[in-house]
Amino acid sequence: MRAAVVGSGIAGLASAAHLARAGHQVTIFERFDAPRPVGAGLLLQPSGLMALDGLGLRAAAMDRGARVSRLIGRNARGRTVLDLRYSDARKSDYGVGIHRASLFNLLLDAAREAGAHWRTGSEVFDISGPDTDTPCLHLADGETTAPFDLVLICDGAHSRLRRVVCPRARERVFPWGAFWAIRPDPDGAREGELEQVYDGCRIMIGLLPVGDNPADPQGRPGVSVFWSVRGTQRDAVLAAGDDAFRTGFARYWPRARLAVGEAGLGDFAYASYQDTLCPDWRRGRIMLLGDAAHAMSPQLGQGANLALCDAAALAAAMADHGPVQHALKAAERARRPATTYYGLMSRALTPVFQSSSRLLGWARDIVFNLSSRLPGLRHWMGWTLTGRGRMPW
Repeated sequence: MRAAVVGSGIAGLASAAHLARAGHQVTIFERFDAPRPVGAGLLLQPSGLMALDGLGLRAAAMDRGARVSRLIGRNARGRTVLDLRYSDARKSDYGVGIHRASLFNLLLDAAREAGAHWRTGSEVFDISGPDTDTPCLHLADGETTAPFDLVLICDGAHSRLRRVVCPRARERVFPWGAFWAIRPDPDGAREGELEQVYDGCRIMIGLLPVGDNPADPQGRPGVSVFWSVRGTQRDAVLAAGDDAFRTGFARYWPRARLAVGEAGLGDFAYASYQDTLCPDWRRGRIMLLGDAAHAMSPQLGQGANLALCDAAALAAAMADHGPVQHALKAAERARRPATTYYGLMSRALTPVFQSSSRLLGWARDIVFNLSSRLPGLRHWMGWTLTGRGRMPW
């Protein structure tokens, strides 16, 4: 079978590796001149680690990342708002903080070793024949490819091809985003906790250990540092300058200030988030995967994990079902309960942590602190954290 994968993000690389290992002829179309990761640190949940098992990459991811046993959030006065341990769901559970480049390189090598081919500098702007057995890709340079038996659209949250499959898709950019950077871990740790500090819903600062930092010439373990900022205030933060930015970290959290060190705003990138409602993931022999199908805010730390699980579900469906269309239907049916659950949870929780509301912040501090003390609710919250949450259908 000839398969085209549009985009070499996590969903695209994992899908390409699975399909190529199964003996299919896979071509990855990437608009950049070379495949490259986009983004900072991420948290591999137990669900994502199980998906990596299917590619034999779990051990390598753990070697390059940092084991995470706990999520703890405190308010600006030091009082605990949220305290969840992975063992609240299952005793053996843990997460792995990892630099996005480390995970990207593992998946890139897996796809290459499996025999996937690359077309770099090849931007796909349209797909013809979506309702036929012969979909073709139209490239920005005027080329039209030969037909493919399967086309996977994995071009991310801001997908340019989503509406080829789902004209009814609705996209919404969240008003809040975050400045982020990978910095040397001040403790030199290769394991730890995801820690956050909140001041109402307006301020959220986080530290996530990520293990290897491929960009650090001294080979020091890294920590992902992020500061939540409303999009309309981004220019004001930049105009205030480096000293004001570093002073903000010092005022709220001295340890975060240590992690920032002498870094300035030029060392931080700004990420905005998009939420996508996509009623249809497939059309004929074409399917959306990863953020192209179900982009959401990173509040629950599930984006990469959902993408890895999408790829694993597709691989299982391709092995178990005959015609391509049947396999795509089975894969979507398998993944809908989880992606719907996390989409709903993300939309509900994002304003509770990133908004201008004082009332929501006050209520969150009380409700989350109480909920994390009650065994039943604590278990459900832990189950959600691990990536195993799903709708009951």
